[in-house]
Amino acid sequence: MAIVQISRITNRTGLQTDLPQLDGGELGWAVDSRRLYIGNGTLAEGAPVVGNTEILTEFSDITVLSDYTYKDIAVGYAAQTGATTGDPVIRSVQTKLDDQASVRDFGAVGDGVADDTAAINRALYQLFCREVNTQIRRSLFFPAGTYLVTDTIKIPPFAKLIGEGASSTIIRLDVTSGAAPEFMVQFADSLQQTESNLGLNGALLPEHIEVSSMTFQSAEETDLVQIASARQCWFDSVEFVGPLTVSDLQDLGFDPDGGNDFATVRFFNKGSISTCADITFDRCRFSGLAKAMDTDVAVTGVTVTNSLFDVLYYGITLARGTLEGSGPSGFRVVHNRFNQIFAQGLWFQDTNLNASAYNLFQDVGDRIAVSPISAVVEFGNDNNISVGDLFSRTDVEVRTTALPRIKVTGSATNTGSGIRLGRYSRDRGRTLALPDSGNAVVVQYNITLSPMVEIEYTISRGDLVKSGTMLVTAGSPDGSTEAVIWTDDFNEIGDTRVTLSASRLSDTVTVTASATSTGTLPTMLYSIKQLF
Repeated sequence: MAIVQISRITNRTGLQTDLPQLDGGELGWAVDSRRLYIGNGTLAEGAPVVGNTEILTEFSDITVLSDYTYKDIAVGYAAQTGATTGDPVIRSVQTKLDDQASVRDFGAVGDGVADDTAAINRALYQLFCREVNTQIRRSLFFPAGTYLVTDTIKIPPFAKLIGEGASSTIIRLDVTSGAAPEFMVQFADSLQQTESNLGLNGALLPEHIEVSSMTFQSAEETDLVQIASARQCWFDSVEFVGPLTVSDLQDLGFDPDGGNDFATVRFFNKGSISTCADITFDRCRFSGLAKAMDTDVAVTGVTVTNSLFDVLYYGITLARGTLEGSGPSGFRVVHNRFNQIFAQGLWFQDTNLNASAYNLFQDVGDRIAVSPISAVVEFGNDNNISVGDLFSRTDVEVRTTALPRIKVTGSATNTGSGIRLGRYSRDRGRTLALPDSGNAVVVQYNITLSPMVEIEYTISRGDLVKSGTMLVTAGSPDGSTEAVIWTDDFNEIGDTRVTLSASRLSDTVTVTASATSTGTLPTMLYSIKQLF
């Protein structure tokens, strides 16, 4: 380096790589990196070490110049981080800052104007896809803001996305030109491959994905989130919000099972290589599309708790189309509130092993505060259960519309129980459409399981109503007594011309409703109580 001396101050100027050992007090300026140094001096002069010390400028890398030791001095003392108080754990500021990554570190802006699609996908790839080493994985933090996206966000395995609250961190899909993507968000494999490409090239399938404290919002009518071949994933305090309003849902041209068939959450399996299982939604909100959840694929172990369903045509619909494999089952919908739902809050058709418990159904199944058009909860198969659910639909509405709170359909020998405690079973909310003239089976059961059955019923036929309780008792199951007796205690407004009777063949008892023609079709609402 060239030497310039002014009075007693000397300095050297040159390239960073040419910086020599400076004399005590001598300055050295690296012109290429624009960094300034001063010589320490000798040990004899009192310097702690021989070398050069960098003087901080705007171009200094302070993350490598400073060390970090956890202290927690707010409690009044420095925490012991090492084996002894004199041997603390020392880390660089850089490694400390890298403990958590911000999506803004990868170029996302979050101002609701700049397109953050590429930046978000880049962050997800770099943190969770680039290497299989678990040490590269960091929680991806989304500071408060609105992150505009115009294409699909692909969330890979082991991703953990954290926002600052559903009303503070918003990822918003808004496409100003061209078609909207099929999904706003898709679960992807470890190479961010989706759907038919899942698992190719040795990629890991989606698992252990966590999303919390943010909103997925769409200005487009499109599916919001596709959960694909995923296992053990969690959504906590997440809102899924589409663009539809109450007036959109009440439009007579709105087709929830056709052109407007969009859901906030859908499920997908790639063949049989992996099926969706053990997905949890807690403290979430589903709003603004035709359905909150809709699937016909083989998915099990989905739990939805402490959440809000509002401004939807349907709440959750399962197995209403062509099933994939065994179809969905094992959904548990517990401690939620359903409000402003046009039709069924829950419609579980060709599926079983599902439970609805302690939910509050307010403005549901009535075209959103108009008049009832459907049951509130509908089970189309055996072995589904509703326990402790609460409904705002009144007894008067049930009686005058013949639309129950809980409707259990399927075969005439349906045995799904509304509640079962030990040997006690109560099946409620069944509906049976009777012929104008002829017989219909109300229930069949085996006396080896239940020798006595109680049926509470209401039969409506135009303005005619018949309500009563039928008690059916069969003889011994060993065949020594083949008799079956019944009593039917009822009150009737007019003559419905419908009678109930019971018969027995071997160990099977059949309860039958017989109608005589009046020109009006009767409907029977009933529940069954039995001891096993």
